[in-house]
Amino acid sequence: MTVHETILEMGRKAVIASRALARLTNEQKSKALRAMADGIHARREGIKSANAIDMEEGKKKGLSGALLDRLLLTDSRIDAMVKGVREVADLHDPVGQILEEKARPNGLHIKKVRVPIGVIAVVYEARPNVTADAASLCIKSGNAIILRGGSESIRSNEAIADALQFGGERHGLPDSALQLVRVTDREAVRELAQLEGIVDLIIPRGGEGLIRAVADVARVPVIKHYKGVCHVFVDESADVEMAVAISENAKCQRPGVCNAMETLLVHSAVAGRFLPAAASVLQRKGVELRGDDAARAIVPSMKRATEEDWFAEYLDLILAVRVVPDVRAAIDHINMYGSHHSDSIVTASVENGEKFVEEVDSAAVYVNASTRFTDGAAFGLGAEMGISTDKLHARGPMGIDELTTYKYVIHGSGQIRE
Repeated sequence: MTVHETILEMGRKAVIASRALARLTNEQKSKALRAMADGIHARREGIKSANAIDMEEGKKKGLSGALLDRLLLTDSRIDAMVKGVREVADLHDPVGQILEEKARPNGLHIKKVRVPIGVIAVVYEARPNVTADAASLCIKSGNAIILRGGSESIRSNEAIADALQFGGERHGLPDSALQLVRVTDREAVRELAQLEGIVDLIIPRGGEGLIRAVADVARVPVIKHYKGVCHVFVDESADVEMAVAISENAKCQRPGVCNAMETLLVHSAVAGRFLPAAASVLQRKGVELRGDDAARAIVPSMKRATEEDWFAEYLDLILAVRVVPDVRAAIDHINMYGSHHSDSIVTASVENGEKFVEEVDSAAVYVNASTRFTDGAAFGLGAEMGISTDKLHARGPMGIDELTTYKYVIHGSGQIRE
């Protein structure tokens, strides 16, 4: 079969499976998910063996240390996968939830009810744990899923998908509810993204290059975030000690993730007290600071920032620093240079905090807290499919509720429209 024929056949099977999934009760889905978790546990040695081959091939191909680390599956990471699937099994079932209910004067009874999206395709790189994470979230929310991982993790993904299917299909998981694209040809991604009328949604998980590649060719809806240019603004009334701690956490706790701070904005009235203290802590952690003229006048060891630095997602121990005259300037900077991901104000002013929250156009806006909390688990969602910076359908961390849509259900007693 050609790549087109293979993907089309998978899509058609997924549509049939999605209808069967939509009929399952919460108990039935949870039972299948627990069996899927057991399948991973039972086949861990086979998964590790497959991963060892991927790791060896990756080293031969010269994959970076960071990519190899994402690819590696240890016993603890497999344990985490098993735990994650079991936790999803225990989540609430969003399907059937009544979002709104009303009675009309003509006697019609109208309900707005959560329903599965249908068929979801997930395209991802390097991290084989996404195979289990994405599959479990889609099954719990009643969606059939087509997974397409990177070629560097194909054997690992196959082993995990086989283990999930082995467990789930013996305990009520509909046939083809979970499918893995086993061809590594990049044309498969294009075919998935253009499967109108079959794939209802495609979610790329990975770097900006992958996300743009999918979005550029897609004919089906895409949920995405290109990058995370996140800010912390230290207002003039900020507690300096709190501001230093939040800045250190937002930049240093895990610098290579999308919710890490990339630009630090500081009110001119507090810059003289805050910046020396913050720079001392950040530079001890190995952070390279790139400041504007006002910031460099206070901390001369900073490198000079360029216009490109305000747009940069470093994903590294590098931080752009700018001194601004007021909260208005901070908001304008964030809305101009930011990526609408996660931004924070540190302030003792209720008025400035409310102004920041109302006017910063981002998926997650914080007052006196680190941007690093933008995450499904930290938000109490149990798990997440990813983080969306789009404004339509889902925004911010995507849990099982965001993997549903809704329909209107109307009950009447013979009403006709005149």
